[in-house]
Amino acid sequence: MDTNILKEVLKLPDAEKLELIGDLWDSLSNPNDIPLTDEQKEELDRRLEAHYKNPESGSSWDEVKARILGSK
Repeated sequence: MDTNILKEVLKLPDAEKLELIGDLWDSLSNPNDIPLTDEQKEELDRRLEAHYKNPESGSSWDEVKARILGSK
């Protein structure tokens, strides 16, 4: 990567950096081909096990969405 580009990107306001991240992600030809790290796999396994042990502890998508939209 061109270090000059990185230096310029790092000068951007946080909102513009976040927008750039989204644009870069959207530009990937197949983001599903990006492998998970071992740590990410372990965390997903831990969360799935916690869900199996206590399935009522989580929130439905509708509840999460309402919290997110209600916080604006």
